[in-house]
Amino acid sequence: MRRLRHLTGRHRTQSTNRLLGLLLAFNAGAINAGGFLVVGLYTSHMTGFVSVIADNLVLGKMALVLGAVGALLFFIAGAATTAVLVNWAHRRHLRSGYALPLLLESALLLVFGLVGAVLHRQTPFAVPLAVLLLAYTMGLQNALVTKVSSAQIRTTHMTGVITDLGIELGKLFYWNGTGLPPESHVRANRARLRLFAALLGMFTAGGVIGAAGFKYIGFGWVVPFAVVLLTLSLPPLLSDLRQFGRREPYRPAPPARQP
Repeated sequence: MRRLRHLTGRHRTQSTNRLLGLLLAFNAGAINAGGFLVVGLYTSHMTGFVSVIADNLVLGKMALVLGAVGALLFFIAGAATTAVLVNWAHRRHLRSGYALPLLLESALLLVFGLVGAVLHRQTPFAVPLAVLLLAYTMGLQNALVTKVSSAQIRTTHMTGVITDLGIELGKLFYWNGTGLPPESHVRANRARLRLFAALLGMFTAGGVIGAAGFKYIGFGWVVPFAVVLLTLSLPPLLSDLRQFGRREPYRPAPPARQP
């Protein structure tokens, strides 16, 4: 529980980065799979959208191109927002730099859950507003985990995670042979192997739970995930608010006395 209170704090450790990454991988899996049942698109990774742009440019289906461009731009905007929030907080020596993107993601997920029916309206990007909102939140989250882990952890898409998992498995089962010095042996990084396997497992588990919830409950199923993100973001935010409350108010110096 003590570690949970520091998951989004300014001072990072490998253990808090891993735990935050696992929790957010579960969240991304749930939003990605559940969102597909609602809007018919996977919004947590952009590879498919880039392919949609390329394919439909050739086929001349400009409405689909426009929709994919919209999702891509909103994902980029979410990632850019995280960079702005984190750097703004760091410049002001705040503890909540990593909590602010999660707070914003939580608020947007609450909007998605509470007014989901309205979000089905078409936008100038030829896709429902819900798609753009989910793409934006996934951009927020992916950029956050990228920054806190120095690009070692991704949570909103599994392609890189599965690739790294395969590499470490290849090292694990590599036969080094006999007669080779120990320093030349191929060895798996077991800590990274466990991390990648855990990220994949959490993303998959989140996907199953998210899909089931959206199928039987609908948009409202996203509210518990928003509450979890809000809970994670609160400790450093409250710390900054207390620090701000303890600051002495500015008082101008009294005028100099005339001789």
